[in-house]
Amino acid sequence: MNVVPLADNVVIKRLSAEEKTAGGIVLPDSAQEKPSQGRVLSVGDGRQLKCGGRAEAQVKEGDKVLFSSYAGTEVVVDDQDLLIMSEADILAILS
Repeated sequence: MNVVPLADNVVIKRLSAEEKTAGGIVLPDSAQEKPSQGRVLSVGDGRQLKCGGRAEAQVKEGDKVLFSSYAGTEVVVDDQDLLIMSEADILAILS
């Protein structure tokens, strides 16, 4: 199934959580924090402007992004955990 976001929404797949600490201690699943980084899978058409046009999105498919911990709505599509969030919830593009 293909997920196509509307307006200024984007579809993001979270990157995998760290399984070890910097000191090498293996963390159990219950102690791992949800990562706040992910890959952009799909981008909507952009935000609607008052003049009727659309503002182009600043992110594009494939970008690695940083977002706030509680941003977006979690959905499951074809056994994949995805996030759908507004482009405004994305804090930075990582390079």
